Amino acid sequence: MSKLAASLAVTGALLSGSALAQSNKPTVVLVHGAFADSSSWNGVARILQKDGYRVVAAANPLRSVSADAAYVSDVVASIDGPVVLVGHSYGGQVITTAANGRGNVKSLVYVAAFAPDEGEAAADLAGKFPGGTLGQALAAPVKLADGNTDLSIDQEKFHDQFAHDVSVDDAALMAAGQRPITEAALIEKSGKPAWKSLPSYFIYGDGDKNIPAEALGFMAERAGSKRTIVIEGASHVVMVSQPQPVADLIEEAAQ
Repeated sequence: MSKLAASLAVTGALLSGSALAQSNKPTVVLVHGAFADSSSWNGVARILQKDGYRVVAAANPLRSVSADAAYVSDVVASIDGPVVLVGHSYGGQVITTAANGRGNVKSLVYVAAFAPDEGEAAADLAGKFPGGTLGQALAAPVKLADGNTDLSIDQEKFHDQFAHDVSVDDAALMAAGQRPITEAALIEKSGKPAWKSLPSYFIYGDGDKNIPAEALGFMAERAGSKRTIVIEGASHVVMVSQPQPVADLIEEAAQ
């Protein structure tokens, strides 16, 4: 065998081994919550992709818990191999339902997210402990032709309420591109929670104004969180302001 052929053979073997190692890693499915969109995961996704993970940032419809969870469940079902399912805010309630019946979901990661028990709604949990100020930061509701009501955050109040640890310019873009959620989704009760049968991990900021830190800690403890990380001063969009620790926790959940 010539030196060139031998070199190509060794290179091919190394590349094949690298591809195999990456293929054995779980796919990470990221589910955004209310008043955000898939781009809110960009910083986290960039780190995960660099570390060899396949990432899917699902476009959460934000219409109802049952319909949104069914959509995310279908996304998970389309993926070959294991999945780490990650939810932010209301997206936590979605993954809590979407993981049920999907044997390829190996773990759940809650990023400043709701982890409801059966019969609980996001609105119930947000008001369970004092400190949340979302209600007074909402814009005028939008009445929809189907009878639903869309809710969004007043753009002038978005930075302080939702993303105080993000730059003013970035928060303004996030405010303009926020996706509204129906009022019905926030009051819809959850069914059987997947965190009772799957390992869960939690990360949030103690400066969260949408979901009080006390509520987030309560849900993490109740779910038997394998690891809970609290970022001092971080806002509700901890994945935007602190992508590295969020990505690190997701990778821990993927092990």
